[in-house]
Amino acid sequence: MLDINTLRQVPLFTKLPEQRLQWLLEQITELWLEPGEIHRQEGDPANHVFVLLEGEIRITQKEGNQEVLLVTFKPKTLFGELPVLMGEKNFWVTGKAVTRSHILELPNEAFWELLSSCTCVMIDILQNMAKRLQTVQSISQHREKLVSLGTLAAGLAHELNNPASAGRRAAGQLRQTVQVLQPLTIKLNQQQMNCAQKAFLSELQEDAIQRAKTTTKLDPLTQSDREDEITQWLEDRNINNAWKLAPNLVTAGIDIDWLLNVQQKVGDLLLGDVLTWIEVTLQELDLLEEIEHSTDRISTLVQAVKDYSYMDQAPLQEIDIHEGLESTITILNHKLKQGVVVKREYDCHTPRISAYGSELNQVWTNLIDNAIDAMNGQGEIQIRTVCENDFLLVEIADNGPGIPPEIQSHIFEPFFTTKGVGQGTGLGLHTVYRVVVGQHLGDIRLFSQPGKTKFQIRLPTNLSS
Repeated sequence: MLDINTLRQVPLFTKLPEQRLQWLLEQITELWLEPGEIHRQEGDPANHVFVLLEGEIRITQKEGNQEVLLVTFKPKTLFGELPVLMGEKNFWVTGKAVTRSHILELPNEAFWELLSSCTCVMIDILQNMAKRLQTVQSISQHREKLVSLGTLAAGLAHELNNPASAGRRAAGQLRQTVQVLQPLTIKLNQQQMNCAQKAFLSELQEDAIQRAKTTTKLDPLTQSDREDEITQWLEDRNINNAWKLAPNLVTAGIDIDWLLNVQQKVGDLLLGDVLTWIEVTLQELDLLEEIEHSTDRISTLVQAVKDYSYMDQAPLQEIDIHEGLESTITILNHKLKQGVVVKREYDCHTPRISAYGSELNQVWTNLIDNAIDAMNGQGEIQIRTVCENDFLLVEIADNGPGIPPEIQSHIFEPFFTTKGVGQGTGLGLHTVYRVVVGQHLGDIRLFSQPGKTKFQIRLPTNLSS
């Protein structure tokens, strides 16, 4: 049986006079929940605040297909007041009973009356609200970083997979090529050739390699015509695998005159083995170049990640803003190459600035990622930098549909988003505002209309002063 003595066990109500406690008893509705039962869900009307007398209530928030645990409330605790105090019409979280729970529900009207009439209650609630807001904001920021990291990791994995797969494939083909080249080289050495012919083979190999490095790439039609021409020439001389040799020979810039010269110098008997030896050598060089290109790409991506996170460096340091922008663009390349063109207008005379590099890269990530999403992956992003007295201006613009005027004043607010449930973490613009204004003492401004959305970020060049 609920009575005044039960209410006095709740720290929030301890100092209330008996008359006010009696009034509370008349306003409160009791509710019992079994383990696993839902108390309130995301989207339900925020028309009550609650006191947990017994049991445990777990508060979660849906993130895509997952439920993220925010907090677990213990007995004698007030909860559900944040949406009411912040003027929200709906709950943004879900409450579920962990154990059998006894809950008191107080209508909003009675809650506001209690606040206005009891100073001690108001002070306790406001203090708890401040603590909870800090906790919720910290969890939200941490989760946003983790989700952002997950998105970047997925994109990076995609980007790394291509050169890694290409390098692995080339290495496998190179192993097969070596197995062919070595016996073929031994076979040629065992042939009865004079000194002039051996010298010619050495020069021939160098010439073929040089041609391959300097030749101009042919258009597909010309390439096909020349392959047919060389294939026919080889078949006329009864050379095996003519269809296989021709493409690599043409790609290396070898023509009929070159082949005739080889035939004249080595004779018909050795012609097939010599041309196969040259073709396999060219193939080996192509594979080595492919492996080198793949490893260079992997090295570039790893360096971009290191630059992006500013690993092994102090949090506050002298940074080149352009390096951070370029690292971010590299990390997001998997989304950009779907149809987004990035145009840069960098002021090469901008100085290095004192800043928290890793946090600033989160700013560039959120702004560029939002721009890509706004344009549905098709459009143009313009990035401009310029020095303005003691500030560095970074401008990021896109030609997407723009941000509606009625929500522009809200986009930097915590928890605000225009995205549906499961579509990322929101705009991330509160994080942008916190890093630029709160952490770097800078300024961020938005200018938006259909076809042109522009964010201007101004950062002091010397944060430590």
